[in-house]
Amino acid sequence: MELLRNAVRPYAWGSRTAIADLLGRPVPTPHPEAELWMGAHPGDPSRVVRGDGSEVTLLSLLDDEPDRHLGPDCLDRWGGRLPFLLKVLAADEPLSLQAHPSAEQAAEGFAREEATGIPRSASNRNYPDPTAKPELICALTEFHALAGFRDAQRTVRLLDDLDVPRLRPHRDLLAGQPDADGLRALFTTWITLPEHYLRELMPELLDACVRHVRERGEFALECRTALELGEAYPNDAGVLASLLLNRLVLQPGEAIFLPAGNLHAYLHGTGIEILANSDNILRCGLTPKHVDVPELLRVLDFACGDMRVLKGESLDANLTVYPTPAEEFELSRLDWSPAERRPVHLDSGGPQILLCTKGSVRLTGGGAVPRELDLVRGQSVWLAAHDPAVELRPLELDADGAAQVFRAAPGPTDSHVLER
Repeated sequence: MELLRNAVRPYAWGSRTAIADLLGRPVPTPHPEAELWMGAHPGDPSRVVRGDGSEVTLLSLLDDEPDRHLGPDCLDRWGGRLPFLLKVLAADEPLSLQAHPSAEQAAEGFAREEATGIPRSASNRNYPDPTAKPELICALTEFHALAGFRDAQRTVRLLDDLDVPRLRPHRDLLAGQPDADGLRALFTTWITLPEHYLRELMPELLDACVRHVRERGEFALECRTALELGEAYPNDAGVLASLLLNRLVLQPGEAIFLPAGNLHAYLHGTGIEILANSDNILRCGLTPKHVDVPELLRVLDFACGDMRVLKGESLDANLTVYPTPAEEFELSRLDWSPAERRPVHLDSGGPQILLCTKGSVRLTGGGAVPRELDLVRGQSVWLAAHDPAVELRPLELDADGAAQVFRAAPGPTDSHVLER
């Protein structure tokens, strides 16, 4: 077990306080800080801090000793690649509206773009790698997001309430076929509207949203979101697309899983994000970056309905797991309170990253020469597959009486089984 030093990504939509506060640095920061990356992504791999104070990238360790660090199961499934990336994501402004491909779509798209000679770093490249990118976000603070297409009948009611004359034919299109096919037809119509039509439509739409908010209508939150997005991205078709999606407010500890084809945008808040170690993104709008409409339509899943909010499955008083269909990762959460301060034993069996988000904990590794490592809020640790099992014990609880650690591992596995 070894401490990690992790890269902070300074995207414009990030927070000037959330990540710095987690890491114990002064706030506000001079520039926005959007993501803290923990893993072996080639663009910004974590650095492993050795006992003598020297550092080496986690990517180098995996290249040099893949069997020790990844273990046979991970090597068999993923080669010499750590399949997941763990992040702290802190959004003060909305991210782009986007979706990710399936494994098959990614492999085909990557091969196609390689054959046409598009540089992997090109701004118009859709598939810089051949792998899928499922992801899960778990809220640390109240977290706002758009995710998945809302039930089509409810969207018809929204369009009825807004009653925008220019949208009446579009409303009728969906009302005549209130299902995935109708949503595909409406979305395709909206995302391909000419710019001059959008310039004429948007003022009418936003005025209708203002009226709906003032009247405290059923869709006031959705309309406020459209107003905020319309101000930040005037005449962007993504503002229209946002009206088709579930508008979610996650409370701390709640999560959503975003499979291939799910159209989504994170709006505001801080969360723990775990995702497959891939860069494949198909953008829809709310961004100045490349938008490939035909490819986006190939990838999107237009199935509609409520987006499932995951509360996590409690395996005992300390451990909560967020099971998903993703093979690349599993996220779990360890919590201690004044009433529950027993140690937790984590089996090894595969590579793991632990991140402390509240209080502090002590890690004790077994083996011939037991090791101890104290982890305070904001610190993370790498556990190689061949490291001995580790015991976690709370040292200090925070002002709210809590200690908390998030754990990332390949999944699904049996490595979350606890022993007392």
